[in-house]
Amino acid sequence: MFTRPNRRGIGRRLFLGGAGASLGLPLFESLLGSQAKAQDAQPRRILAYYVPCGIHMAAWRPSTEGANYDLSPILTPLANVKSKVNVISGLANFPARPDGPGDHASGTGAFLTVAHPYKTAGADIQNGISMDQVAANQLKDLTRIPSMQLGIDGGNGVGDCDSGYSCAYARNISWSSATQPLPKVTSPGVVFDQLFQGFDPQTTAEEKAKRLAYRKSILDYVQDDTKKLQGKLGSADRVKLDQYLTAVNELQAQIDKLATGPSCDPIDKPADPGDIVAHANIMNELMVLAFQCDATRVISFMLANAGSNRSYEFLGVSGGHHEISHHQDLQDNFDKLVTIDTWEVQMFADLLEKLDAVTDIDGNTLLDNSLAFFSSEITDGNAHNHDDMPILLAGRGGGDIVSGRHIVFSGDPSVAKLYLTMLQNVGVMVNDFGDASGALSL
Repeated sequence: MFTRPNRRGIGRRLFLGGAGASLGLPLFESLLGSQAKAQDAQPRRILAYYVPCGIHMAAWRPSTEGANYDLSPILTPLANVKSKVNVISGLANFPARPDGPGDHASGTGAFLTVAHPYKTAGADIQNGISMDQVAANQLKDLTRIPSMQLGIDGGNGVGDCDSGYSCAYARNISWSSATQPLPKVTSPGVVFDQLFQGFDPQTTAEEKAKRLAYRKSILDYVQDDTKKLQGKLGSADRVKLDQYLTAVNELQAQIDKLATGPSCDPIDKPADPGDIVAHANIMNELMVLAFQCDATRVISFMLANAGSNRSYEFLGVSGGHHEISHHQDLQDNFDKLVTIDTWEVQMFADLLEKLDAVTDIDGNTLLDNSLAFFSSEITDGNAHNHDDMPILLAGRGGGDIVSGRHIVFSGDPSVAKLYLTMLQNVGVMVNDFGDASGALSL
């Protein structure tokens, strides 16, 4: 399938068969605005990573500020990507505070919206659009999938999940509007199908030949139709077009060597794992592939649902996470929380390392061209507070973000200001979001 020419020329991207394989036109100043040129020349991506039940902050917060900060015990898994991670202290999400009890669901509902979830266990839920969906609305025309909502734990969005707060708040962090949560996909097999629809490793030789012939015919179509643009272009853009047609000819010579399937090699289709470690690992791999294939540029991920009481026996920790997070200042509970929290950061660090190992279209790594946000619905699991949130911001946003620092803010600025920074980095030129105006300067 390929896009047809529009009134201004040829479609932005021509798919050469199989998800992820595509040929993009050069960006002509005569036909495109500066924002479109920037978005294609250097892809910008956003990822939000949620963990439940807060963090043991005494073992989280680095002892030093600025560049070359010291990694705290919980943050030690970030050692290999430390130079590309900012630890951010002092931000608050006050709209997440519930009406009465219910910090886990209210905090999770407000995680990316920075709006105050209306307390109800019924259908009359009310929240706000989430930061990732504001980004998706801007970037949706650039990729096949506007955004992906992923996670480990399932469950529907109806009923009372936390002291009168709907499960819609507790089990979703992405909201397309104030009343529409976006359910997450927890099956790796389903995610694989989303990414690699139409790819079949068992394709016969005859079918491969047909596919290659089809791709060649598309390149012929590109050559014929781009030549028609010449009368619409200025002299500088005609030079670009000549260079582009040369590249198409080179691609046509190479296409005989092209195997079936997407240009980013798929893994074998995964089964649904029986344990969380395997589940989290395969979801990390799929998220990297989603960015590598440019299937989407916006992902949200939940390592668990709000207030999760998962047992971490595989880490040598007895008891449920939620129960342990109500630590009552007991050292035994602190030790258990450090073990759980460190593993959560390890899963995030694994994702970052995988992103940093893949070269993007502009020569940077996927991590360099991304901004990955990590946090929880509350700060401390016992106090249930929503100030001084535990936040990591990984990636360099295409070079616009100075990374490798511990940044401390005073006065409880809203996390929405950080979201504005992230949104502006991907081309969403807004100055207001959630409960805040004005982006943070990083």
